[in-house]
This record gives sequence, structure tokens and C-alpha cells, in this order.
Amino acid sequence: MTSYTLKRSVMAAAMAAALTGAYSIGSEHALWPAHAASLPVQAAQTPAGVATPVTSLPDMSGIVARYGAAVVNISVSGTSKTSAVPDLPQMEPGDPFYEFFRRFRVPQQRGEVPIRGQGSGFILRDDGIVLTNAHVVDGADEVMVKLTDKREFKAKVLGVDKASDVAVLKIDAKNLPTIKIGSAANTRVGEWVLAIGSPFGFENTATAGIVSAKSRSLPDDNYVPFIQTDVAVNPGNSGGPLFNMAGEVIGINSQIYSRSGGYQGLSFAIPIEVVMKVEDQIVKYGKVQRGRLGISIQEVNQSLADSFGMSKPTGALVSSIEKDSPAAKAGLEPGDVILSVNGKEIAGSSELPPVIADIVPGDSAKLQIWRKGGTRDIEIKVGAQKTDKVAGNSGKDVDQGRLGLSLRQLTPEERRQMDGAKGLLVENVSGAAARAGIRPGDLVLSVNGEAVSSVDQLRRLVAKASKRVALLIQREDSTLFVPIDLG
Repeated sequence: MTSYTLKRSVMAAAMAAALTGAYSIGSEHALWPAHAASLPVQAAQTPAGVATPVTSLPDMSGIVARYGAAVVNISVSGTSKTSAVPDLPQMEPGDPFYEFFRRFRVPQQRGEVPIRGQGSGFILRDDGIVLTNAHVVDGADEVMVKLTDKREFKAKVLGVDKASDVAVLKIDAKNLPTIKIGSAANTRVGEWVLAIGSPFGFENTATAGIVSAKSRSLPDDNYVPFIQTDVAVNPGNSGGPLFNMAGEVIGINSQIYSRSGGYQGLSFAIPIEVVMKVEDQIVKYGKVQRGRLGISIQEVNQSLADSFGMSKPTGALVSSIEKDSPAAKAGLEPGDVILSVNGKEIAGSSELPPVIADIVPGDSAKLQIWRKGGTRDIEIKVGAQKTDKVAGNSGKDVDQGRLGLSLRQLTPEERRQMDGAKGLLVENVSGAAARAGIRPGDLVLSVNGEAVSSVDQLRRLVAKASKRVALLIQREDSTLFVPIDLG
């Protein structure tokens, strides 16, 4: 049996290097030209006795001309670790090979290999807010946005939401061309749609097709009811807009279903309603909050419906409940079938996660459930999902976009072993700090001459810096200043 996989359509550096020439792809059928901009289907006049030909296809040139300038090319760069300390056999000092292998046991700095990729995005607001996929910018040290007029801007990542695969960027520009927001909910299966993006790095490329299905649930994507299309989407299209025939954006192109890594007839877009909710929360709060019940669910098939005495297979079957979760406190039980939430019917298990996610944590929800042959209502106070890290905040990570350090305070035992040393211990390094030579295990003592004792303090000092900072670090028995170019 042939296995298919879902591919995030980001172009790797190797792909760019491979594109050394142009290739023409033949087509068995030519598209008939269309003449009506308003896209009505018009019957052609045909002589008597001759079969009526296929009606004209929609002309999408007006959409490309009007909104193409709001679609941007996104290029990212970063570094990837390529080596680790080798796993060597244990030896005692008296072993004749001890001295030979000992040097390999000394922790070495991991190698850093530059990585580059490309994707697409679009300008939401004329003050520089740009939307794209989270996987396009994930792990990037630098994000560049290129407009159709060839202007390029270094983008700041305001936040990423991996659960929905949406990222919000900000570029320093004004009076930019923008797109128009539409409605995925009002889109019908069979409607024509248009994608604009940078497949394989070919900027501002338009491809078209129809909506094949709606509310598709994909593996590992619990919060997005995807729009399925047959629009040709390839590596580099990720993050680009999906337009309806009114020129409105109804989604962000995100994934393809493929065994080759390229387009094979199935592509998936994030509905614009999901995108706008994520964008609003990231811009306002710097993170995305989602509701949570604390349950595991599964689909109700015909056999389960019969065993539960249900008239038809519907709803989401509760298979397990987390201890002390909102569901446990409300009295939900394994074996309950959730039929509706606040009056909204749950036809299948895939429909429940996005509905609960849309509820503000702390608010109450009314669930209708099926239990022991009948329905009943349960009131539940919705909890909060764990949120994704937003670029440059939270936890022990300190402004990964500018500095690239993961730090923590020393434990009392570590301080004792280091004769009362102060400072912050480097756990992971990437980006600017890695390029400057900072290593895991280094102790950061000061920033620009000011002693640091907490991660928050260091974050504030880095935020106030312009383009460079000087870190005083302790490495084993020596201290040294390390200048870091923040860009």
C-alpha cells in the first residue's frame, strides 16, 4: 500500500540551489478564454446539431492585478546544529586507550550550518502587519519580507501559534497595499478559488482550482477545520493567500497531501476566521489563549452508536478524563458522548476541539451529552490550554530573535561548587550568540558592564541595546568579554 504524508510547503536551501533552469510542463487540455469579469456562466452559441461545448472559465486576472501587490515573498535564515559529543565506551584512567579517547569526551561546541528557506505571506494592514504560516518562520534567526516592487524589509515576528500554524509579522513600512478579508464559512464546495505565492521561489505565481471539501481534520491539527482544494500548491506557497472570486481572502495555504513532496491534487488552507482570531490575540496580548476541557475523545461509529442506544452515530465520545481537569470537576465521565456545546451541534469528534478552543478560558459552557440511554445537560467552566511560546518572551528563553540564548539561574548546589559564583547559566545557544562563540555551560556575568542576576533583568538590558551588546562570561576558570551583533 502506498503511504502518503502531509508536507509543510516551505522551500529548503537545497531546493533553491537545484533550480538552475526552467522546465516546461505540458498540458493535455487548454483553458478556454473567459470574457466576463463578473464570472457568470455563459452558454456559447452553437450551430444546430452540434454538441454544446464546455462553458467559459472564470477570468481571475482582475484579482491578480488588484491584490497581487499585497502578496509578499518571505525568506528566512538561521543555523542548524550538526554534531554532538560522541557516545564513547567507558574507560578507567589506567586503560592504555584512556588518554586517546579522553579528548573526544571533552564537550565540544556543536557545529552550526546555515539554513535558508522561503515561503509566502500577505499584507493585512497598511501599517506593516503581515500574515504567514508559523512553520515558515519557525526557528529563523532572520526573516526578510520582499514586496512586488522589490523593496525588502527585515521583519519582526510578533508571535507564532503552532497549533493553528499562523504567524504574525511586522515590517517598518506605511501605506502598503492590503488584501480584503472574506468568509470561509460562506464558501461552498465547488467554488473557484485562486492562490498567489512563491512556489519553488517563483514569486507572485497564481494558481487556481476549486474548493474540494470543507472542515477537513488532519493528523496533529486539532484546532483547524481546513479548507481542502485542488489548487496547485507547492513548496514556497506556504503562508500565501487563498482568494475567492470576489477577490477576498478566505484562507492561508498551509499543507499539501503528497508522497513526492510536491503537489498531487490535494492542498489545505487555514480558514480566515481562524487566522483572524489568532492575529487579534497575538497583536493584543502577545499570545493565543484557547479553552480546554481536559478530555480525550474518539469518533462514534455505527457499532458504538448501537451499543450506546443512539439513533445514529454522532457527537464526540469521551474516552478518558484528566485528573482535576475542568471536565472532571464538572462530572463528565468516560463513555459520555458530547452532542452539542452551547447549542452548537457536534456531528463528529473533529468538530469539538475548535469549538472548545474558541471559548474564553474561565467562561462557562453548556454541554448536551448522551449518557446511559438519554440526554442530559452539564455546565462546565472551561480551562486554558498551554500556550505556544511567542517569539522573544516567556520562560527561560531570552529574546531568541535578537540574542539566541536560553538561560537559567544557578541552583544552590551549583553556586556552592562554583565558590558562590553569580550569573546566569547558558543552556542552549543559537543565532547571534552562537555566531559570537557563546557555548552551553558558559556563565553570563554582565551585559554592557551591568551585572545580571535574573533572566528578566538580562531581557530588559538586551531590549534597551541598539545593535550590539557585550557580555562578560565565565568559562571554566577564565572570564572574557564577548561582543554580540544583534543586527
